[in-house]
Parts: sequence; structure tokens; C-alpha cells
Amino acid sequence: MSDLTKFDPWLSEDGPAALVIREHLMPVDGPDGVVFPATFAAGNGFPGGYNIDKFDAEGKENVCLIDSVGSQANRIEPIFMQDGYKDLVPQITIRAGTKEVNLLEAGHRAADAILRCSNLQGKLRSAFGDSLRGDAEPLAKIAPTSLVFGVWDSRDTQEKRPRLLASTIRAFNVRPLTRGAVYIPPIDYAELQVFSEEDRQKAEGDPKDPLAKRGFVHVPASATHGGVIATGGIRRDAILSLNALRLLKAGSDTAKTCALQRYILGLALTAFTYSPIGYLRQGCNLILDPDKPRVFEEVYHDGQRKPLTLTHEEALIYARSAAQAFGVGQDCNIQFDADLAKRDVKSADTEGAKPKRQRKQ
Repeated sequence: MSDLTKFDPWLSEDGPAALVIREHLMPVDGPDGVVFPATFAAGNGFPGGYNIDKFDAEGKENVCLIDSVGSQANRIEPIFMQDGYKDLVPQITIRAGTKEVNLLEAGHRAADAILRCSNLQGKLRSAFGDSLRGDAEPLAKIAPTSLVFGVWDSRDTQEKRPRLLASTIRAFNVRPLTRGAVYIPPIDYAELQVFSEEDRQKAEGDPKDPLAKRGFVHVPASATHGGVIATGGIRRDAILSLNALRLLKAGSDTAKTCALQRYILGLALTAFTYSPIGYLRQGCNLILDPDKPRVFEEVYHDGQRKPLTLTHEEALIYARSAAQAFGVGQDCNIQFDADLAKRDVKSADTEGAKPKRQRKQ
């Protein structure tokens, strides 16, 4: 069996529903070490801070979000900018003033404002329109990772492609901790008559006071987020949806559809077998738990689960064969257009309701 056809059973309608990876993790200092989850801003009734869902009155049964699906995607997708990977996808660079941004770094991927307000606007709009009508090949020529990690052209055509790859890290039954700290200035600025003693006493009780914000007085920080201890362990769950992959078509052309699906599968497998753990943020440095085996399975529609062995190197070999057969889109350097951006903002003020999603023909 050639490298190009070895995973064709996964593209068949009677193939697996998904591939699943489950990895048990722990902090570098041990399973009872303190780990710092992501923090989130307040909103929609959420007070801000750690995202901890509680399932009993005492809060002992809970799940804490360590790294969200979006954050995991943002850690994985940029690997396609690196040597050994960058030839698998078109490298599209947008220049905005003195800054250059790779499409792989754009938060909304192909639907990001930085791309929409560039000289690629017309080509992208056409590609999203083709995708709406059942032909994702043009979009794959421009932004194939948008088909792997998901994209929604919510500001224009309304085309929405689901994530094929979703990875999330959660901690179970956590015990939240707090910490305290205080900043002590190296000298007494009031004594040097930079401000009065009265001003200092006022500022030391208010961290938002200008003197406190600029570091001229003592600034205490009490009962702030101090991480969590995960008594129920930490786990990364990753899913590659083959059901969603099989929905990708290149119109009615069977040969082109096969090439497209193989190409996107190759990218997805490369991303799927790349483990985005390690240093996530200050206080969150995770490793595999050596006492709990990693689970890697094919999951079928009838509930069957079959163990799977696939290395990152094998996935990369397949991805290169599929990319060559498909024909990777061209690299290009494009220019952000400030006038387009101004018109885009103005249209948002005048349009009111969003355009309705078109029906596929």
C-alpha cells in the first residue's frame, strides 16, 4: 500500500467516526504540584478568574479548564510555519505598516479582519462562496488549516466550517489556592517630597491610585489567584472527527474530492499527533504521567474502539505525499488596506443585521 492510499479506509463512509487521544498529565514537580490554569475576564454572570464548573454543593466535585480548545489550536497551528512543516501549506504574509503577520497567526484564520481588509479580499470571498456551494478546494488552496481548525466567515458570507481537530486540557476535583504579595519601593519618595505623606497613605490603600500604579508606594496584593492542586488528575482529550472530514467536497468531482480529503487529513494527522503540552504559561509546565498509559483509538459508529499506533513521523510522511498530490497553494505577500478597513467598519454601522446564510445549491 502506498503512502498516499494507506489511510483511505478512514475516508470511507463505513470508516471510523473519529480518532481519539487521551493523555494523563501532571505538573513537573509531581502529581500533587500546583498548576496555574488559564484565567478569563468577567462577563455573562461569570465573575472572572479560573473557569471551574462545580457539580456538588461543596464544590469538591468539579472540573477546571487548564487550556481551552481555542488556546490549544493556537499552540498547534503555528507549527506549519516551521521548517519541516511550512512546505505543507501556503505561507501567506500580510504586511500592516511595519509589522508582518502570517495567516497562521491570525485569530480568526481566513475570516480574520486583517485578511478581509487586504488585496486578497476578493479571492477569499470567492473561496468562501465556493465552499458554501460545496467546493472547499479553493479555500484549501489559500488557507487549508482553516479547514482543520475551523473557520466562520461571520462578517461576510457566513460560511462556517467546523473544527476537525479539537484538543482540551482539564483538571479534575481541584483545590483552588490563593497567594499574597506586596511591592516595596526601594526608597521613600514622600521623604524626598515627590508627594506628600497624606498622598502616600491614600495611595497605599488604593492599587488604582496613580502613585500605586507607577510603583512609588507600597502595593499589597492579597488573596489573588494562587493556582490549583488537581486531586483528580489532569487530562488532555483530543478528537479528530473523520465524520466532519468526509463532509469536505470539491464539488461533484470525485477525484478532486479524494485529493482534497487526503490533503486535509494529512494536515490534521500531523497536527493531531503533535502534542501541545509542556510550558503553557507561568506556573503551568506539564508532562505526561508515566503511571497512566496514553490512549490512542479509532472509534466506530457502533461503539467499537480499536487501539491505534501512529507516530508523528508517519503522519508527516503521509501529509507530504498528500500535499504533493493535491498541489499546495502558492505563497504570497499581501498588503493590509486601511481604506478597506475603514469601509468595513462603516458598513458594520449601516448594515444592522448580519447577512443570512446562503443555502447550498
